[in-house]
Amino acid sequence: MTEQVSQQQINSVLWQAADTFRGKIDSSTYKDYILTMLFIKYLSDAYKENLEEYTKRYDGDEQRINRALSRERFVLDEFSTFDYLYSKRNDSEIGEIINKALERMENENTGKLRGVFRNIDFNSEATLGRAKERNSMLRSLLEDFNKLTLKPSVVGNEDVIGDAYQYMIERFASDAGKKGGEFYTPAMASELLARLVKPEENDRIYDPTCGSGSLLIRVANQVPNKKVAIYGQERNGATHSLALMNMYLHGIDDAKVEWGDTLANPLHLEEGKLMKFQAIVANPPFSLDKWAMGFAGEGTNDKKFKMESGLDPHRRFEWGVPPSSKGDYAFVQHMLYSLAENGRMATILPHGVLFRGSSEGKIRQQIIEMNLLDAVIGLPAGLFFGTGIPACIMVFKKDRKRKDVLFIDASGEENYEKGKNQNKLREEDIQAIVDTYEKFETNDKYSYVATEDEIKKNDYNLNIPRFVDTFDEEEQVDMERIHGNIANIKQELQDVEAQMEKFLKKLGL
Repeated sequence: MTEQVSQQQINSVLWQAADTFRGKIDSSTYKDYILTMLFIKYLSDAYKENLEEYTKRYDGDEQRINRALSRERFVLDEFSTFDYLYSKRNDSEIGEIINKALERMENENTGKLRGVFRNIDFNSEATLGRAKERNSMLRSLLEDFNKLTLKPSVVGNEDVIGDAYQYMIERFASDAGKKGGEFYTPAMASELLARLVKPEENDRIYDPTCGSGSLLIRVANQVPNKKVAIYGQERNGATHSLALMNMYLHGIDDAKVEWGDTLANPLHLEEGKLMKFQAIVANPPFSLDKWAMGFAGEGTNDKKFKMESGLDPHRRFEWGVPPSSKGDYAFVQHMLYSLAENGRMATILPHGVLFRGSSEGKIRQQIIEMNLLDAVIGLPAGLFFGTGIPACIMVFKKDRKRKDVLFIDASGEENYEKGKNQNKLREEDIQAIVDTYEKFETNDKYSYVATEDEIKKNDYNLNIPRFVDTFDEEEQVDMERIHGNIANIKQELQDVEAQMEKFLKKLGL
């Protein structure tokens, strides 16, 4: 019987492989090479095991073997397998050999892997250095991964590979600091968003700034057998590739993840109009500067960006054009325009979106008057990579039956676990938020259900402390008791001094 490999063993080897690059290249860059090699190794080992099984089953009949292999999730030829690359590890052109193997892999699986590797270059002098150093790193990388067996019979269950991929993405995000937040939302924050939107079977689920796809996978995991349709868009090419690989390693082969700038060029369309989704989740870049640059080239700003100019064919910003230096409400409006009737949406945003004035204040007022905002949830500081500032979650719904808005302040120290470099939401913290949201109730010092009139009286300022009072009143001071205590202390002091005087006299002092 084949001995099972543990998740911990896989994670350990993967992290060792990262030592090949550490100190030579920034982790936000070398993650692409490690994670791509993990993908190649897994596909190769799965293919190799299938080949061995079918060869034995069909007694070496090549026609029947090939027919059986063609029905598998992925097809490889001998020149695109990990074993072939390992055999060429000492070749002076190993970078180009790996690139050609990736190209062959794409061509053999064009329906699934088209364009997946186009942003990853194993022969890049600019990224990996000159030939001698580059070849040395790639040889070490292949030797590290050769220690790892990822055959299905050894791994035991597909989730192990997906979890290993998630583990590596999270470690790289932690290493990369601020850049890490561009491609990964911490696991428990993703879990919270997923539970808030409550996806249902056959829902279309969408993330317009999907990064490595981890948030979308969390939402899909809420539904048995992941029976949902996944859509995403990511503007960073290498991160887009990682998202597709992440989907495949989690058994989601039909995810539609596009590469491009969501605001300037949304790519999920139906008959030229924005596609509609039942569940939308996102962790957009906080207060993105120059967000409108893609609409009309260099120099576009909020003064030039006017709806009547027709710069946005989808007319997503009719409630107001956000400032050019803060793209938060550009993403919010894009998502609201993409939300289906009865749709649910939850997005992580900086607190400034709750109270900033000018055009953002007008947009916020429109959203509230159209009864789209369902809840505002304040999160603890230090949850996200690269920023210590506290964030919030805004939950929106189409066709709301109620007019009230729920405010939750989950930022208190009792509502999270403090970490050395990063704070974490625990399961009980998430459940407390979800329970309060589902009950939609006021709880002392934690949540408050505000009426539309109360929000209007606050000039549509949604700053959470305006609605959830977390102030602990100090006990009233009993002045009479304090005066009495002071008198007692004075008397005791006099008694002690008198006693001391007696002792000193006895001693002749």
